[in-house]
Amino acid sequence: MPVTLLGAAEIRALAAELDVTPTKKLGQNFVVDANTVRKIVHVAGVTAGERVVEVGPGLGSLTLAILEAGASVTAVEIDHRLAARLPATAAAHGVAPEALTVVDADALRVAELPGEPTVLVANLPYNVSVPVLLHFLESFPYLERGVVMVQSEVGERLAAPPGSKTYGAPSVKAAWYGTWRLAGTVSRQVFWPVPNVDSVLVGFHRDAEARGTEEERLRTFRIVDAAFQQRRKMLRQALAAVLGGSAAEASAVLESAGVAPTARGEELRVEDFLAIARVV
Repeated sequence: MPVTLLGAAEIRALAAELDVTPTKKLGQNFVVDANTVRKIVHVAGVTAGERVVEVGPGLGSLTLAILEAGASVTAVEIDHRLAARLPATAAAHGVAPEALTVVDADALRVAELPGEPTVLVANLPYNVSVPVLLHFLESFPYLERGVVMVQSEVGERLAAPPGSKTYGAPSVKAAWYGTWRLAGTVSRQVFWPVPNVDSVLVGFHRDAEARGTEEERLRTFRIVDAAFQQRRKMLRQALAAVLGGSAAEASAVLESAGVAPTARGEELRVEDFLAIARVV
């Protein structure tokens, strides 16, 4: 029995049945277009037999598209009503029970994922998209790649190269784990309710080897945060508090790391921030 997808009318009917009104608090905007969810799965390169984790499956539009491709899904949903209803929706659309595992939990607090999925595919709530991505990459080293739909501004930051206007702390922290790319745009009209922001698809591939130790990551991220909290200042000033307490001490550390004290955070690659952390 082939897996079938949800239509717009069925999505609204499901929401009414569950008394679910998409809320800004949870950043909920449900995708009501079958072509869009199929596009996301295609861009992610999901193949039969893979294990995919989906964050915020909602009523199940994207979930069913992933399952249609022959993958199995671990779905993490914070809304208890949606989490409880999803297995029945999947069964009604031709999904075998063993193909879907629902985790009723806050994605920011999940400590393990059943099945150890290697692919992340999600329509991420706008208000927590970066924290969720960083938490999953930090916590689940078996995640190899993924495609997520996020607010355009967030997607551009994640994929931004050093020196660009949108390059910032999220760009550096994301780059710690691997490479990122903008992978397509998504029309506002495919959502219910229609959001007042544009959306993009962002793809990532994790680097084969870890960039550094956990201690080095924590130290690097503290330095990154300090650099971009005062991004207009030279690093010898912006990092003074975390590199010894004075601009002179910060300059000495930066020079030892091969970084110009007069540079600004937006000019540095993740490797440069790690070099500073290792000197510290």
